[in-house]
Amino acid sequence: MSEPTELMPHPFPAAPNEVEALLGALHRNRRTFAWKTGGVDTDAMRRTLGPSTLTLGGLMKHLALVEDHYFTHLLLGRDYPAVWAPMAQDDDWDWTSAADDSAEDLRELWLQAVARSRAAVESALADGGLDRPLAVSDGPETLNLRRVLVDLIEEYARHTGHADLIRESIDGLVGEDAPQ
Repeated sequence: MSEPTELMPHPFPAAPNEVEALLGALHRNRRTFAWKTGGVDTDAMRRTLGPSTLTLGGLMKHLALVEDHYFTHLLLGRDYPAVWAPMAQDDDWDWTSAADDSAEDLRELWLQAVARSRAAVESALADGGLDRPLAVSDGPETLNLRRVLVDLIEEYARHTGHADLIRESIDGLVGEDAPQ
């Protein structure tokens, strides 16, 4: 089974510049999410809490899609990877189809999306920095890289809170930051 160490700690300076602060916060949120979803089997990835239909697997697949949506598609203007083709038929596919995937496949899907996102951000930082506008707009205004990084930090924070509650119900794992 995959371990959460796949996203190793990155230096996060005590007094970071803006890029270091945004990338450091996003990485810390990704690592915490990896920790909250790591080391569980496929059955645990499908478990819900109370009346909610949220699962760790659904959260992981959704965040993989969010990574590709913001960084691959909107930031770089590229087509979505082929794995997302079923979304054209079902808007909730990322959430519901995770029950058909193994824990290992979900983790690999998410890690690949994170790797694509990191490469996209590195490319965008070299080509306009935080002010670089997105190649594709999905609203009335065109966002820039700075705004997208803030949005992703928020997205991870929200869903890591969900994962925290589900994971605690599975095996009692609690805590705020992934172990070093």
